Amino acid sequence: MNADLSTVFGALADPTRRAILTRLSQGEATVSDLARPFGLAQPTISKHLRVLEDAGLIDQVRSAQTRPRRLVVGGPLKTADDWLGLFRAQWERRLDRLEAHVAQRAGKTAPTPKVPPKRGARP
Repeated sequence: MNADLSTVFGALADPTRRAILTRLSQGEATVSDLARPFGLAQPTISKHLRVLEDAGLIDQVRSAQTRPRRLVVGGPLKTADDWLGLFRAQWERRLDRLEAHVAQRAGKTAPTPKVPPKRGARP
């Protein structure tokens, strides 16, 4: 499923769903495994799982008797991370410039930037 960013961020907006993703980052889990730490009924957890599945963040593993969920590696979560990366690099450059400015004002040498400047970017 190719989910758009709005769907992914909508799914990530809920703290229970983020906690479910954190748990699934450690490995597969059944609905009852996921419901236990939250003290929520299985139907409530199932609704959260449906939102995460619709966003393409998790899927079901077909096995004989259970249907554990697992985190989808890459896909929509990677797309969201890539999109956020555009802003992450911009803010890291700004923070590096601020750090250099503060160091200069304090009479220290400026540290080496952590992120290489974009071509054609202002120093």
